Amino acid sequence: MTASLLIVDDDPLIRMVTLELLESSGYVLDAVPDGMAAWEKLDLAPNRFDLVLLDKQMPRLDGISLLKRLKSDARFKDLPVIMLTSDDRQEDIIEGLAAGAHYYLTKPSTEDVLKAVIGSALEGLHQKRELRELVGRQASNLTLLRRAEFCCRTLSEARDLALLLADASMYPERTVSGYSELLINAIEHGNLGISYAEKSVLLTEGRWLEEVESRLRSPDYSRLLVNVTLEKTADSCRVTIADQGKGFDWQLYVEFRPERVFDLHGRGIAMSRAISFDSLEYLGNGSRVVATVLLPGAKQGAQPAGA
Repeated sequence: MTASLLIVDDDPLIRMVTLELLESSGYVLDAVPDGMAAWEKLDLAPNRFDLVLLDKQMPRLDGISLLKRLKSDARFKDLPVIMLTSDDRQEDIIEGLAAGAHYYLTKPSTEDVLKAVIGSALEGLHQKRELRELVGRQASNLTLLRRAEFCCRTLSEARDLALLLADASMYPERTVSGYSELLINAIEHGNLGISYAEKSVLLTEGRWLEEVESRLRSPDYSRLLVNVTLEKTADSCRVTIADQGKGFDWQLYVEFRPERVFDLHGRGIAMSRAISFDSLEYLGNGSRVVATVLLPGAKQGAQPAGA
């Protein structure tokens, strides 16, 4: 199905250039001059658009205000919004990321960068939608579960396990993307040793999945597993994910960092910590992470086990 994009910018030249850059990509394109016009279109047809390219400074309703309005509306929680900005002030970038921006791009962007960022965002949206369509199917069978151990090795196994963990957590739609992010990180960065810089190159060249599959077939990596333990109490669901890698400097990734806002990846852990879980804690060298979800009926202000 062809993706539909909404371009929101008060500069007619920027709108025209962006439309021209994207017209050969096969997307269905629409453009409006300000945030209020964008909101009216989105509110009228919530499922019409798959991605929004959003200018920051605009009359009537500015980009940040529109972004906050979208992300506070359940209809648009998964809609990726790429912010367009003429400056790179750290406080502005942090504000946009905290409000739910998917990426930041400087204006004007080159055709290759613009298409790569849009493609990455749409792929992420497709994966989220696919996961959300599958969650909840086992939830009624998992209410009595108190402890379980699992392992996974491949991306498809990680997806299936993320679905199971999400169902067991009692908040499947909220947590499934977070579990998926943590499991994929454990496979690609942990067991397979793909560094942050390597992934940046692979995504730019469109070879990330090919490289992951190649390493999974290699004798050096084929026996490495991600081990997962789930523990439930009356108040919380605690999931520990451990890979067999060398670890990483996890402190750099648990918060939004302005120096990485123009990268095609690197925000998944911070997003999971902010949205999917009540607590997210990396242990030691980063090869183990504990994600905790407070269950329905947990006492207000209760601390997750181990916090």
